Amino acid sequence: MAAETEAESQYLHVLSAFLAMEPVDSVITLARECTGGSITENAQRFFWEICVKAAANGNATYAKKLLKKLINEVELENGEVLDEVYEEYALYMLTFKEDILVKENRRITKFISFLFPEGSYKHPSCPRSRKLVIPLQCSLNMLEGDTGCSIWPSSLFLSEFVLSFPELFANKSCFEVGSGVGMVGICLAHVKAKKVILTDGDLLTLSNMKLNLERNHLNYDDKLLKQPAEAQSTQVKCIHLPWETASESELSEYRPDIILGADVIYDPSCLPHLLRVLVALLSKPPKRDNGSLETEDSDTTPQGHSRKVAYIASVIRNADTFNVFLTLVDQMDLSITDVTAELRPPFELLPYMHSYDRSSVRLFSISSR
Repeated sequence: MAAETEAESQYLHVLSAFLAMEPVDSVITLARECTGGSITENAQRFFWEICVKAAANGNATYAKKLLKKLINEVELENGEVLDEVYEEYALYMLTFKEDILVKENRRITKFISFLFPEGSYKHPSCPRSRKLVIPLQCSLNMLEGDTGCSIWPSSLFLSEFVLSFPELFANKSCFEVGSGVGMVGICLAHVKAKKVILTDGDLLTLSNMKLNLERNHLNYDDKLLKQPAEAQSTQVKCIHLPWETASESELSEYRPDIILGADVIYDPSCLPHLLRVLVALLSKPPKRDNGSLETEDSDTTPQGHSRKVAYIASVIRNADTFNVFLTLVDQMDLSITDVTAELRPPFELLPYMHSYDRSSVRLFSISSR
């Protein structure tokens, strides 16, 4: 057991990349970094052991690809492939036949590991193990109408942001637009947000999100949470919220302190509806019966932002679409600030994830003028 723990520690980035189903070339590269450049017998044995376990998580096709790449790489080095590796690959070849239609439509489980660096034990969101692992059911069919069940760069960035600045979200009511697989919401619950409201306009995505909350041991409520939370420190709620049909009266029920969104600036036709939702969520609460204005707490965050703020993370793939967004922000009397440099997560919590280009993501704060 001690030897296994030592191996897992040595190959932590390799294991994390494997569980997150990173490209197999990246996983092999990480293994080489652990062994000084060559793929040793110990590295092969480690791969063999984790691939044996992969089928149980429904990721057999990915494990098969990795074993094939591993064998090719060792043979190119004129090295000796372990018998166990050959046998395991042969078993995958016999057992898991490639069925393209089934493969393209099925869901797989990715385990996203947020790895806190040494010396961060005192950080409020750092677990004792310095590792927060979030299992997420995702879709392989990202470009065929199943984008809501995929993990996008901006959601990774927003999750790192939440975990890096827990003081911004602890004891706050948080509302996410376009929550997708639910990863940001799970991170918000981890940092002890008071209430987490997750929304999506697609019913299949919402169903998948609920499954992910359950897998991460979070209870959720489909109805308005008007009663105080007792059993669970964070109230989590899932809502079907198509932006184009969301009413102001419906949105006024939630009154969040913070709104979040990841990769929601993508379709010009959806942007007016998204901005209308943001305006409603950012608006001041209505007056009480006695005529006095019900206001938010007057304190501000350490960075000086008003408590009622929207944080939108986005990869700007189309400049014209983003300019449409900026124009609408101005027309709706909102103010927008690029806070990427100011609030960039200080920790690289996903150092093993070569497919994730953190520098491509920008973070914006939006508030009422």
